[in-house]
Amino acid sequence: MLISPAYAQSAGGGGDIFSAILPLVLIFAVFYFLLIRPQQRKMKEHRSMVENVRRGDTVVTGGGIIGRVTKVKDEATIQVEISENVRIDVVKGTLTEVRTKSQPGADAAPAAKEQKGGILGMFGSKK
Repeated sequence: MLISPAYAQSAGGGGDIFSAILPLVLIFAVFYFLLIRPQQRKMKEHRSMVENVRRGDTVVTGGGIIGRVTKVKDEATIQVEISENVRIDVVKGTLTEVRTKSQPGADAAPAAKEQKGGILGMFGSKK
């Protein structure tokens, strides 16, 4: 025959198992630090945000609905007022953002400063 049989060559020795496992360990380490760990931190922050929802907070749901919390019913649901006298029940887990209620005095102060100048204030004051 024209084709000669091929024989497997010896790989070299005991260090072979270590060199085969090392890339797998390095890949797992990269996945842990770039994917798993940040996702766990994000889940922990979301869980604490949802647990600290209080009456009066402004929240944003996963569907994009913005409303004010009127009642915390139980550990899983809250009641949100999305318009005047329109209230819906929302599952806490679907909240994407919690905006705490702002102080009314802090928001009114900048507006009062702008109104102080009157018509001449629009064109700037020359002192």
